Amino acid sequence: MSKRLSFTDETKKLVDEIEEINGDLVFHQSGGCCDGSAPMCFPRNEFRVGSRDKYLGLIGTHPFFIADDQFSYWEHTHLIIDVVPGRGGMFSLEGPSGKRFLTRSRVFSDAEFSELKLEPPLSAREIDFIDGLKTTS
Repeated sequence: MSKRLSFTDETKKLVDEIEEINGDLVFHQSGGCCDGSAPMCFPRNEFRVGSRDKYLGLIGTHPFFIADDQFSYWEHTHLIIDVVPGRGGMFSLEGPSGKRFLTRSRVFSDAEFSELKLEPPLSAREIDFIDGLKTTS
């Protein structure tokens, strides 16, 4: 089965560093205002995921969600979470590291997209297997 999300080795290294300091994490790809559409990283026990946000997968053991309206723009692409030098989002946990998360993407092949259409992503309200996840009603 094709996946909607992957991440680089550099991403895993930075996530491990952030986890060591902050514990369980959650990622959210928004279409945001302040930080644009950068993937944001938060302590899992402090961030509420929107009940309609879509679950795309895990970065290590940490869930990654995308805003429902953004998913409609990105549903044809495989998201690759990477790390580059620079300042992270002002609310995202990687900010002090001198690095920031970056979403790269590639368009799914017709075969991949057809396969993924058979198993649409779960919404945050349908997720019950992630410990400590908080959602809005």
